[in-house]
Amino acid sequence: MSTDPAIPAARASHPLSLKLVLIVPYVILVIALAVAVGTLSYSAGSRAVYTVSEHLLLETVGRIAQAVDRHIIGSGAVLESAFPDGMPAPTAIESEFHDLRTRFWIATSLHIDPNNYVYYGNEAGQGLGLYRHSLQDAELRMKLKSDEHRAIYRFSGIDGPLQFERRETKLFDPRTRPWYQDGKRVTGHTWTSVYIDFGTRELVATRARRVLAASGAFEGVVATDVSLRALNDFVGRLEVSPNGIAFIIEQDGNLIASSASPNMASLPDGGSARLKAADSDHTLLRAAYRLVQDRLGAPEATALPRVMTFSDEAGQEIHVAFDRIRDTAGIDWITVVAMPTSDFMAGVTENVTRTVMLAAVAVALAIVIGLRILGWVAGDLRRISEAVRRVGAGDFDVPVGVDRSDEIGQLARSFEAMQTQLRTDKLTGLANREAFLQQLNKRIDLARKDRRNARLAVLFIDLNRFKAINDTYGHDAGDLALQEVAERLRINVRGGDLVARYAGDEFVILLDQVASREAVVHIRRQIEEVLCQPLQVITPEGQEGVGTGGAIGQAIFPEDGDNADDLLKAADRAMYEHKFAGRKSSLTGS
Repeated sequence: MSTDPAIPAARASHPLSLKLVLIVPYVILVIALAVAVGTLSYSAGSRAVYTVSEHLLLETVGRIAQAVDRHIIGSGAVLESAFPDGMPAPTAIESEFHDLRTRFWIATSLHIDPNNYVYYGNEAGQGLGLYRHSLQDAELRMKLKSDEHRAIYRFSGIDGPLQFERRETKLFDPRTRPWYQDGKRVTGHTWTSVYIDFGTRELVATRARRVLAASGAFEGVVATDVSLRALNDFVGRLEVSPNGIAFIIEQDGNLIASSASPNMASLPDGGSARLKAADSDHTLLRAAYRLVQDRLGAPEATALPRVMTFSDEAGQEIHVAFDRIRDTAGIDWITVVAMPTSDFMAGVTENVTRTVMLAAVAVALAIVIGLRILGWVAGDLRRISEAVRRVGAGDFDVPVGVDRSDEIGQLARSFEAMQTQLRTDKLTGLANREAFLQQLNKRIDLARKDRRNARLAVLFIDLNRFKAINDTYGHDAGDLALQEVAERLRINVRGGDLVARYAGDEFVILLDQVASREAVVHIRRQIEEVLCQPLQVITPEGQEGVGTGGAIGQAIFPEDGDNADDLLKAADRAMYEHKFAGRKSSLTGS
């Protein structure tokens, strides 16, 4: 063993350098900060995406509920038009045949899609039904004696002559039908259970109401059918997420509409039967149904809509939103939207991974650049986090204010893209319903705070004959027509006005800074002229101009309504009055 005293002296002469002392803790700090940044990025991104996904689920459930409401809401008015409440039923159909036929025509004109069939049966076994094939062509189904087979007549126009077509081979007795028995049993309006229509092989629900004689005794039942095909198509077109689903079920678990599987099952004999959600071949649909079925029986089931999280059989985390749709006539349906966490967390995880890798490379650069870069990054993250917080509070228009080309900038742009999707209609590129309502409420708040602000107005637009374009040229042509209408509206309003697609073939315009009602009327007429110009529809034979036009209702703040709901309702009423007046004028002229 060496005992040379020079060795410890040499070691003492080479202490750790100050640079090393400063660099090592700083590198450790930078690494720790990099880890913290990655963790905070993941946490903030996760919270943001979870918040946005929850809003998306609830928004989708709400859209389905709105679609159901719009699909069935007209059926009550159809029955009231066919047999106004308090109007006594005739003792025999032939005694008031012309009046019945006229009212049935008017009733089927209110909501020809889907309420194009109104029919009536009485205690004498008589029956009368009017089925609209189109705006002009219809068919009358009639039997005046209980033991005769029903006769079918074709005619055009409200008072067109009847042309006998055929007589049914099977005896039809309205008194034995479920809709008649339900209507007879219930005092007010009632819905039958959803069933498969024998002729169309589609799901149908029937709304019925009893009709009394002048003496107050029960005389008969009036009813209308509502086809659920359009509702199933709407749900099928919903894009929840790459692996997400949406569906509607009855209380007994029978599927009404689904984006993931058929709503009916094929039988060996070639027929069809209702399909229960529990029997679906789609794993996620079955799992979501079981969760909803369990939760609907819980005491907190009244607090709907709800968003819940569970793990499926494979251990995958699933988010589910569900709500219950009810009306006074007895509908009690459940809407469900479900999507895996992996659908919306993949981008966050990928961004955080890239951020951590970038931070590892940035350790060396951070020694030179120092806290200035860290402060820059922290500032951008604070802005993103603040934007996330405000979006979570429902303010979708908050600017992120981050202009970078790295992963943080990509995260900001992804977040801004999600904001845009939340407020933009995918088909037309216009603002969607939620964005329009948000802007309308903001503008009303400004007007309330400062009454010196000029008035504002709302135009509610419903396209005419749009269903004919879909039926004649297909839904792709219908989509192109909606895009053309949206572009016309966009370029024919002022810079400060907002055009939005409200629902289906309905559009709304927020007119800002309007001087008077006459100015609003002038703008409305300009829009009417723009809509009257033929739409260019692409057909197999080439491009073809198709006339459409639209009914426009207007409402001015604060004269016609002091809040957004009242303004929209006033504009909607004005639109329907305009449309009905136009239809009445057309019918009178013909």
